[in-house]
Amino acid sequence: MAGINHVALEHCNLGPDDIAWLRCLVDEWQILADCSFSDLILWLPTDDPAVFWAGAQVRPDTGPTALESDVVGEFTAYDDEALVTEAYMSVDMCETSDNKISAGIPVDVCAIPVLRGDRVIAVVERHTNRMGVRAPGSTEDNYLEIANILSEMLYHGEFPMFPSSNPALAPRITDGVIRVATTGTVTYASPNAVTAFRKLGLTGDLEGEPFLPVVRSLCTDVQEIGQSIGLDLEGGSLRETDIENKQATLRTRVIPLYSWLVGQKVTAGTMLLVRDLTELRSRDRQLVTKDATIREIHHRVKNNLQTVAALLRLQSRRVTNEDARQALEEAKERVASIAVVHEILSQNFDEEVAFDEIADRILHRVGDVAASSGEVVACREGSFGMVNADVATALSLSMTELCQNAIEHSFGSSSGTLSVRPHVTDDALVVEIVNDGEPLPEGFSLDAHRSSLGLSIVTTLIGDLGGEFTLTNNPGDVGTCATLTIPQYKA
Repeated sequence: MAGINHVALEHCNLGPDDIAWLRCLVDEWQILADCSFSDLILWLPTDDPAVFWAGAQVRPDTGPTALESDVVGEFTAYDDEALVTEAYMSVDMCETSDNKISAGIPVDVCAIPVLRGDRVIAVVERHTNRMGVRAPGSTEDNYLEIANILSEMLYHGEFPMFPSSNPALAPRITDGVIRVATTGTVTYASPNAVTAFRKLGLTGDLEGEPFLPVVRSLCTDVQEIGQSIGLDLEGGSLRETDIENKQATLRTRVIPLYSWLVGQKVTAGTMLLVRDLTELRSRDRQLVTKDATIREIHHRVKNNLQTVAALLRLQSRRVTNEDARQALEEAKERVASIAVVHEILSQNFDEEVAFDEIADRILHRVGDVAASSGEVVACREGSFGMVNADVATALSLSMTELCQNAIEHSFGSSSGTLSVRPHVTDDALVVEIVNDGEPLPEGFSLDAHRSSLGLSIVTTLIGDLGGEFTLTNNPGDVGTCATLTIPQYKA
């Protein structure tokens, strides 16, 4: 899809710094489009001063569009009526108010050269649909005044100043606008901005009031918020900050305005964009509480499972029957493997876990148990990636069973290597548990051994996930390979 980078690299000779500046402009120019009720087109120059390519376009949220079709990726060349060429060559803002007809609609056009140093690196063209111009009023007058100031700042390289810290939460013109004079007094507040401050507890008017004292009176328990905005207003920096109390939360963006008199830059007050984030912040707090509750539940489940494992261990030490003792030991290992999953989940904010850590802990336990004699080296080759919590529990149990099965039946009293080899395909997680011990007996059939508790557990758990479990000999009849194929589960 055509865009600034594509057009600039394909048709223009702009440097990386120039392109970065223009991308920053495009990220912020919705403010200018909305204040001017205009469509904006970014024209990029070529080696030929009469040829320009459209690198970006935006429409206003505050009024009707003046351009029915997208022009990004198109060019204009040798057009005697185009203001783009005039603005580029004259290095000055050019405009027409003769209601040029575009697709049957009267349109005013303004071209603003974008300067970096003494070079024009682009031209922003404003197209205003005169047929849909809103009736004059306080809002319209202030928006247009701000648009003219921002256009002049753009021309002098002062807009945009800094990008938004968080575009997803950044206030827009339609959310609420406040103008503050150099004296600190509010000269205009849009209806949406007033409504937002009403939620904070404002009972009087904003217009005509000193802005900082009003903010501090509404947020008596959060004095630093007002001080932060004070630094923005007095120091001329751009910043986003939250104004909040127990009743509401407002995200406020402070944009200093400048004009030029006899070539000298002077302050023209400040524009504040205000967005009501009360409901969003409430949801965030609820999610944080929910996450904390879930993590606490996982922590308590882990503690309880560890207690059960400890009880089973104590019981196994008191049992004299070897078969009963072995059964209790195996049950203890199963419970312990589930506890590992819940321990990892208790440290996370979501229901997915990095399973590599769980697998490594299981393999460490397997290495401790090992064979009745000899030494078994257990290791992981590859990564599981992120695994859904439900899958993690079943997978940890299955790994525990198959590793213990390999130690008991393939190694016996001998030494060897046990490897867990996970790999992720487009639609499944495949885990191979490979050992170099004794192979399966001749004529072995997995179906004939379903009565084995360990194999029955694995078959049931993997089957419930819609997966498959196979157990075969390795090539050359050296050891066995248990393969788990689990469809990918995304949280």
